[in-house]
Amino acid sequence: MAVLTAPPWGPVAQSADAPAAGAPAAAGDSGGLGIAWLDELSVRLNLWSLDQPLAAAGVALAVLLILAWLADRLARALMVGAVRKLAGKTAATWDDKLVEHKVFHRIALLAPVTVVLWGIDAVPGVSDELVTNIRNAADAAIALVVMLAVGALLNALDAIYSFSKLTGNRSIKTYTQLAKLIVYLFGTIIVVSTLLNRPAWPMITGLGAVSAILLLVFKDTIMSFIASIQIGSYDMVRVGDWIEMPSVGADGDVIDIGLHTVKVQNWNKTITTLPTHKLISDSFQNWRGMSESGGRRIKRKIDLDMNSVRFLTEEEVDRLETFNVLTDHIKTRRAEIRAHNDKVQNTGVRANERHLTNIGTFRAYLLGYLRTHPKIHQEMTLLVRQLQPTDRGLPIELYCFTNDTAWANYEDIQADIFDHILAMLPEFGLAPFQLPAGRDFSAALAGRDETPDAPE
Repeated sequence: MAVLTAPPWGPVAQSADAPAAGAPAAAGDSGGLGIAWLDELSVRLNLWSLDQPLAAAGVALAVLLILAWLADRLARALMVGAVRKLAGKTAATWDDKLVEHKVFHRIALLAPVTVVLWGIDAVPGVSDELVTNIRNAADAAIALVVMLAVGALLNALDAIYSFSKLTGNRSIKTYTQLAKLIVYLFGTIIVVSTLLNRPAWPMITGLGAVSAILLLVFKDTIMSFIASIQIGSYDMVRVGDWIEMPSVGADGDVIDIGLHTVKVQNWNKTITTLPTHKLISDSFQNWRGMSESGGRRIKRKIDLDMNSVRFLTEEEVDRLETFNVLTDHIKTRRAEIRAHNDKVQNTGVRANERHLTNIGTFRAYLLGYLRTHPKIHQEMTLLVRQLQPTDRGLPIELYCFTNDTAWANYEDIQADIFDHILAMLPEFGLAPFQLPAGRDFSAALAGRDETPDAPE
């Protein structure tokens, strides 16, 4: 029979109840050579731990830390690596968001903490007080990990909701941030109470005593939360809306709505950050209605020189009648004017008769032109009106809507319309008004120099 070699810490004193070395195993003993070796090794380790308590405690703690590290590696491999591969093979996006926001990374942290929590009792030579403190720290770490995992899960839910097609651009970030705030608040209380080995409930009830301080500290949070509820309930602002808020210099698209702040990307690509409650306390303009209506307004005027306003001659009326958008209008107006003038006694006097004017016919032309324009929304308000004359001439204003709300397309349509209007003014004998510039003065002075002197 093989003899067990003594360990380096020396021979073991044999107990009176232990069988003699080399004696055969008792009948019915489940030992055998391997089990007997393990039993004797366990006895020697126990005796060694009594002789060298510090060394035994150090070795046991090192083993516990190694086991915790192995548990962490194993948990990360199973819960992070395997889940990431599985999520990459599926067509759904919600699992990708869970991986992206590291929900499983947080959950995997429970493995090493649990190993320490359960294994600390097996470490020899550690005082009960130290064991209690380590267990409290492990419990607090578990509470902290759970708190972080719930926070990551709420972030993932917000991302999943934002990418959903059923959201209608409505953000739930305000509510997820509030939920995270509550989770972190109570989680912190639980962590602190666990570390102090005190119940958490008295600390929670003690918050009532400092409610006034909390109201002061969280004043902006409370105001922003109430504002967020109102914004969501009345559907005032969504992510993607174009808003204008001159009081804070915001003019662009809303890119984020949070519990405390709203971010607006201005057209010059700068970011304006404003408190959420500002959208309730201050006025702003939301252009979403324009986008949803399918029409974007043109409201622009052109100033005409009033010296160019006059009656049209019969030859001019005949020529303008060949314009397709004016044919019906001129025929109708001619019939009305002829019927009126036939009843006039003193004919040949313009003050007694009705005649077509170039400005009136021009307005009729613009109205017909807009009604046949393919880029003008025909189901919305369409006006060509004459405004009050000013020292800058007679304003003719176009009020209509394009059927394309895209900014670049809208500007092109508007520019093309007014290009056409300016080019058509000479056809009606009209001239645009503009203040004289240096070139005008130069031409006037040059003409005066060429004028011959008056005879004496």
